[in-house]
Amino acid sequence: MAELRSGNRLAALDGLRLLAALMVVFYHYVALARPWGHDTGTIFPTAHWAAQYGWLGVEVFFLISGFVICMSVWGRTVGDFAVSRISRLFPAYWAGILLTTLALKVWPEVDSFPGWDRLINNLSMLQSGNDSPDVDPVYWTLFVELKFYLIMVAVVWFGVTYRNCLILCGVWTVAAALAPGAHTPLLTTFAMPQYAPFFIAGIAFYLMRRHGQNAVLWALVVVQLLLAQRYIDYRMATSLGKAAAAALPSWPARLVIIAGFALIGAIALGGFDRIRWKWLTTAGALTYPLYLLHMNIGMTLIHHFRDRVPAPVLVASVTAFMLVAAWLVHRCVERPLGKWLRTTMRKGVDDVRRHIAPRRKAVRQPAAVVPAPRTGESEPERAPHRVPESVR
Repeated sequence: MAELRSGNRLAALDGLRLLAALMVVFYHYVALARPWGHDTGTIFPTAHWAAQYGWLGVEVFFLISGFVICMSVWGRTVGDFAVSRISRLFPAYWAGILLTTLALKVWPEVDSFPGWDRLINNLSMLQSGNDSPDVDPVYWTLFVELKFYLIMVAVVWFGVTYRNCLILCGVWTVAAALAPGAHTPLLTTFAMPQYAPFFIAGIAFYLMRRHGQNAVLWALVVVQLLLAQRYIDYRMATSLGKAAAAALPSWPARLVIIAGFALIGAIALGGFDRIRWKWLTTAGALTYPLYLLHMNIGMTLIHHFRDRVPAPVLVASVTAFMLVAAWLVHRCVERPLGKWLRTTMRKGVDDVRRHIAPRRKAVRQPAAVVPAPRTGESEPERAPHRVPESVR
């Protein structure tokens, strides 16, 4: 998803999105014992080691998101931005929730039916904010994205300019760096110190793409790369467990993050502009529904067929099946429902604007100047003040 305004899509960015999604799929299917019933090191002696770093696909996603969202908000109003994000996120998300719930209802093997209360609560995508469980564990990243969008709303409100984007990056960097020591839950919640470096670096890279590179932007990127190193051990422990993380070296994770920064930087500077393979555009469109569907449904399939199909064949087959399912959700749900939702919401936003505009005009309209009466004349009688109906 790139260069949406000019019509030139950055195919390399779509390819990187697909790679990040497959990293997460690889991690869940090969590194985790949950679908197999025991440690996967005995099943995939070599692949298991590499798969344990697949969770870094999420960090790459956040890096791409910073780039893409900064690009997509340029020239848009808050209403336009809200319409684009809601119509983009929710159709596939609702399909993912319903399909995942159905799979857990029919085959409660890796997890149980979440219950109607959790299902209904998850439809809002705000369940993490009210401390409710996710229907699928991967949905936690969506709330992180929502908080990033809320931060970007502030920039859109004041106007998306080079200056305002730089101010955001600077203020957010300071807030994220100070949040752990400040012990202020509200600051930590919105500063997101673990993930802020990736969003901020993505914004800086897009500014390079749009306005050209300079020392200030590169300094900003380097600072984010350094700050990202602070949380690698924490992310390894939360993703793999403390014991497994302690047994693994952290340098491969650091190399993956550096590689992610380098690839986004190369895309920003035009290093991959010659890549225009059309299939990458389709692949990029599949990454979001693939991410939403793959975990609980894929793990259920692996668990169900693990004693009947060879493990490498099973992982490849389930991955292929989930890609097909993602394509079906994209074509049959995401595109038509997204189009309808976008059209409906635009009409709603236009309706709100029509009601707000007369009010603003009435408030800003200067009062009529009544000439002062001449000497010896009485002041003309004024008509009683009436409030326009549009202001009532």
